[in-house]
Amino acid sequence: MVTITRRHLQMLVGIAVLAASYWVGYFAGRYADPSAGGGAPARVVNRDVGAPEAARDLDFGLYWEVWSLLERDFLRQPVDTRDRFYGSIAGMVDALEDPYSAFFDPERAELFREDLSGSLQGIGAEIGIRGDVLTVIAPLPGTPAARAGLRSGDSILAVDEEPTLDLSLEEAVARIRGERGTAVKLLVQSGKEATPREVSIVRDVIAIESVTVEQQRTSTGKAVAVVHISHFNGDTVERFDAAVRTLLARGDRAVVLDLRNNPGGFLEAAIAIAGEWIERDVIVQERTNDGRVQEHRSSGLARLQHLPTVVLVNEGSASASEIVAGALQDTGRARVIGAQTFGKGTVQHLANLRDGSALKLTIAEWLTPAGRSIEGNGITPDMAVALTEDDSKAERDPQHARAMAELATMVERAP
Repeated sequence: MVTITRRHLQMLVGIAVLAASYWVGYFAGRYADPSAGGGAPARVVNRDVGAPEAARDLDFGLYWEVWSLLERDFLRQPVDTRDRFYGSIAGMVDALEDPYSAFFDPERAELFREDLSGSLQGIGAEIGIRGDVLTVIAPLPGTPAARAGLRSGDSILAVDEEPTLDLSLEEAVARIRGERGTAVKLLVQSGKEATPREVSIVRDVIAIESVTVEQQRTSTGKAVAVVHISHFNGDTVERFDAAVRTLLARGDRAVVLDLRNNPGGFLEAAIAIAGEWIERDVIVQERTNDGRVQEHRSSGLARLQHLPTVVLVNEGSASASEIVAGALQDTGRARVIGAQTFGKGTVQHLANLRDGSALKLTIAEWLTPAGRSIEGNGITPDMAVALTEDDSKAERDPQHARAMAELATMVERAP
């Protein structure tokens, strides 16, 4: 998944490009501001860009020579000029070999922005690349993917009998998405299963309710607010504010912040939510390719800083979820319980280009307040608790049970 900032989104870019080859990219569900696509950050200026110094020794005439040869000699004429043009730009981005950078032609860019707005048509799963394999980061609760039994860490080997090994992430996601009521057939392998299974999933409109809150009681009868955040999208901060008001008004004594299977979202939402525990301190650090580090600090009210808190995470917790969990862990505001998180710790910006296309580019990496790199590492729980397939089938949740047990002890010790 991608973590994107509104600040980046508001600095849109226009870029003119020449390149080579055919197109690949990334898109897995979320991340950009609805105004530019739920993860559309862009540090750019609205102007054409001249040839960079590093490219001035290259013979760009070669590009046009190949272009002309395709147009003149390719067997299956006519060759679509538009496809060739966008394909060459996408090929240039693909040459970066970064699964989170991608070029979107105008049609794909529109789908990307739609998805980031929090409503889309598809199966409702966040998908990424792990070890060159198309992998389910997290099925979103209540979606066709969740109902079909997809789980975090599942490998998707084929989509409608098309092997995914040679597909880019963006191409695979484009094949999985589709209109409500249509079906997609996935070949899925879970964990150490020797034999993959076929799963047919009927697509639907995916409307993401990002925050829910309920009250539960510990074994000693103390009221605990269980707040589940499924996604950090455009309405998350507002919904979380309402949840905080509710739990404070009814006098809850502790909080379970459930970030399991949350693939990420807006950086600003992550900072605002972590800021309900951390007052005017570093939430996350952003390191760019020149080694500079920018601190993103809380300006939150820290209304929950005195409430004992446990954060639940698993292998489906990524990006903005890892930022929040890492911040609360580093600052000692919460204990983290569950499984090692996904390890998505890079920053993407989305440059909205003048023809409606878009470039999503990795521009930085996230570090926790203590300087730990999230990318490829994830967040290690303070207390590792597995949730097995047998647990799920039996509707047991040992991670949540451990969180409630920990909070019972913490509440009794609290002043």
